[in-house]
Amino acid sequence: MKNDSAKPPGIKEIAVALGVSIGTVDRALHNRSGVNEKTRSRVLAKAKELAYRPNLAARNLKLNRRLRIGVFLPRQIASYFDLLRKGIQASAADAHGLDLRLDFAEYPRIGKGDLELIESRLREGYDGLILTPGKASQFVPLMKKIAARKIAAVFVGTDLPGAERLASITIDSEVSGGLAAELFSCAIQRQATVAVITGDLDTQDHAEKLRGFAATLAMVAPHLSLLPVVETHERPEEAYDAMLKLLTKRPRVEGIYVNTANSLPILRALGERRLLGEIQVITTDLYPELAPLIKSGKVLASLYQRPVTQGKTALETLTRYLVQNIAPRESTKLAPHIVLRSNLSLFSAGLTETEEESLKI
Repeated sequence: MKNDSAKPPGIKEIAVALGVSIGTVDRALHNRSGVNEKTRSRVLAKAKELAYRPNLAARNLKLNRRLRIGVFLPRQIASYFDLLRKGIQASAADAHGLDLRLDFAEYPRIGKGDLELIESRLREGYDGLILTPGKASQFVPLMKKIAARKIAAVFVGTDLPGAERLASITIDSEVSGGLAAELFSCAIQRQATVAVITGDLDTQDHAEKLRGFAATLAMVAPHLSLLPVVETHERPEEAYDAMLKLLTKRPRVEGIYVNTANSLPILRALGERRLLGEIQVITTDLYPELAPLIKSGKVLASLYQRPVTQGKTALETLTRYLVQNIAPRESTKLAPHIVLRSNLSLFSAGLTETEEESLKI
């Protein structure tokens, strides 16, 4: 009979099961040197099999400290950032026994109100921050102030070259853009014009998606011509007006890739002109209004950025560093998910409960 009060498996149990030393297991689990890849893989597999979880609470008690984390994210675009917050909250709920306080605060959008909010909170005594960086010219100096206060910061959603941060958790943006171009190469076989609608090219995520899209389009779809990129600065009204203006061009654009989650105004403009389903559209992320358009074939595909996973990974990375002093990879890039009409139901079934709840697919 299983003993419910039995001590959960730890490093010692993994070492005994594999016939290796405790030191070897510790080095493998914490990604330290001195362990070959074969042994590291065996250790990680056995840890997963035994449902090993590091005792963060015990380590935190040894440090005799509480952790206070500031989470400062934009309000727009809610379909993306609300899910990212849910991922952070889910990770915090899993950190049983860890004395962790999360302070959530928001500002209108990337590059609007972010600096003022963050600078006003720097004296709150935070151990760590989770942020989405804005313009480099403003954010790089801010990150120097944060680093000088010995506050560990993790970026989510996008990275920022030259900024002093602990780590970044993002989607692989160039791959995401490349996938969109390859999908167009299959869906549009004739000579045609395509366009990219983005938020702000000062945001690395948006710039990298454009770069990946343009490079892949030139390689796999030379029959498709790319118009100059349209920046909407994450303003819904600007995106709507830009789409209407784009539709007046001749020859008519045949493919539209919206590389931010701000696609609803674009789809509204296309719907009003009765062009949904005639023009091939690839969007980013998922939200309740988008799912039926994919299901009906009016939207070709969406490239999902896995915001819940990004949020969970960000908090796990930050707490692991603060509690266990384990330095993370500087940049973690998650693989985007391609959501098509054919796999929409499978995709929704494979999402976490938090994501399914929010998407209401």
